Amino acid sequence: MPFILHLTRVLLPLILSALISLPALAQEATRNWIGTLDTPAGSLRLLLKVSEDQDGNQTAFLESLDQAPGQNIPVTTVALDDESLSFSIANMGAQYSGDWNAETNRYEGEFQQGMTLALNFSAADEAPVALIIEGLDGRWEALLDREGTLLNLVLNIETGAHGTSATLDSVDQGVYDIPVTGLSRDGDRVDLRIPMANVTYSAVLDADAGVLRGDWTRPGFPDVALEFTRTAMQVVAPTRPQTPQAPFPYEISEVRIDNPEAEGVSLAGTLTMPRGSQPVPAVILVSGSGPQDRDESIWEHRPFAVLADHLTRQGVAVLRYDDRGFAESTGDFATGTSHDFASDAMAVLRWLRAQPGVDTSKVGVIGHSEGGLIAPLMANLDGAPDFLVLLAGPGTTGQEIVLEQADLIARASGGSDEDVAAMVSALQVMTDEAKQAHDGADVRARVTPLLTEEFLTSLSVPADQKELFLTQITRDWYVQFLNHDPLPYLQAVEQPVLAVVGSMDLQVPAASNLAGLREGLAGNPDATILELYGLNHMFQPAQTGTIAEYAQIETTFDPETLDLISDWIRTRFVD
Repeated sequence: MPFILHLTRVLLPLILSALISLPALAQEATRNWIGTLDTPAGSLRLLLKVSEDQDGNQTAFLESLDQAPGQNIPVTTVALDDESLSFSIANMGAQYSGDWNAETNRYEGEFQQGMTLALNFSAADEAPVALIIEGLDGRWEALLDREGTLLNLVLNIETGAHGTSATLDSVDQGVYDIPVTGLSRDGDRVDLRIPMANVTYSAVLDADAGVLRGDWTRPGFPDVALEFTRTAMQVVAPTRPQTPQAPFPYEISEVRIDNPEAEGVSLAGTLTMPRGSQPVPAVILVSGSGPQDRDESIWEHRPFAVLADHLTRQGVAVLRYDDRGFAESTGDFATGTSHDFASDAMAVLRWLRAQPGVDTSKVGVIGHSEGGLIAPLMANLDGAPDFLVLLAGPGTTGQEIVLEQADLIARASGGSDEDVAAMVSALQVMTDEAKQAHDGADVRARVTPLLTEEFLTSLSVPADQKELFLTQITRDWYVQFLNHDPLPYLQAVEQPVLAVVGSMDLQVPAASNLAGLREGLAGNPDATILELYGLNHMFQPAQTGTIAEYAQIETTFDPETLDLISDWIRTRFVD
């Protein structure tokens, strides 16, 4: 998720559910592997199901037996042989790599998802039996009234090769693919559980009307009568018309770049190069916060793929890459800070500048969100970029962004003035303390005494999620981010700069951050700073700017903004 410290995100379990669209598998024996992940919140058993078709192509699904039994999470990439096992799940920001140990008869390795944890997989004794539940497939919508706060919910149920599985979307909170467990049907009675919210739902199915009527039960709250209406008979993948499709009028190369300043960091990426013999300007794309793949993928949107395609068609070479420790890149993301990520970006920039066909004096950086924080860090380093494009880059301190975005997002999601004020006040106290810490361990020591049950309630964090919450805020990255002031870095930028922020951006709010950008870049003779009306943090045309809306909007990247970026670059470095 690009550059957000949204409190609903920290409530998600370590093993998150992913999209539930399941491809048909060839009729081959499934190899099943089971392991136990010891997390700060307890032990989780994971079941990996690997299949291979007649051509040797492997596919896999992961099941979290303790969090979401029966729910199959599609694995993005998998490679299993006699010597090693590796897989990644793009939507979760998760990956695993292990080697076979003949003495222990298991794969021994590490699982990475914001932190690195030991994980060993042994052969499971039996393949799980697929659970098929008839008559429930489809998209079911409901409006939950919880003490005056209205929440749009979507229940997605789909039957595939691995049985019937389900997820829940809390649209107004911007939380999608929440695991649903215990889905069962006995005649017209339907039951399910949502462990993340500690909710059970028992309902009666009116098959003719396509309605589920029942009670939404959560301990400590009154039961709520809730009606789900089936609005579609199947779960339909969202439409993303801008996603680039072959054939392409340019060259595409898969590359790997080592960062000599960071042991073990090797960055995998894609270079798109205009055809022709003339040297061309070039850019690298630097993503927002959290582990991101080279396309900055989010809810089936691939904004960096769209941006790279557009720019390359306009005569600009583009290199985009997976963040360290994510997808096909190596290294440890969890221990990295913004300065570490700037070091990675500089390694990529230097590599790109050395490639045939690239004009060495016209190589820039386009940074989105945290990438817009990183780009100014690079501006005065050896081999600095020749120009900067800041997409929703910050103009205020990290703490100011945390407080303001929490306030705006909570209000946009229907929070009352009283609840929002209490949350922001608690967040102010917590971040004031965290800012004084030396590192993540010091944050834990300083903040833990604050986290009483009442304090956690103010932050909308359930008491049983306290340890997961601490995991999110005790990274060295968090301390550095809270204390980061972009002003001196912006003031030192001498290169041409284009800085844009959407007027509907709730994550890097336009008014305050544009003011900071204008102040910081006031002495730069070639700085263009613009507010783009009607666009959100992802530069989509938006109605509310809420995170929930990102998935609902078909447009991945506003076409006029794409033209603005390419025209700005071409005017200075091509035409």
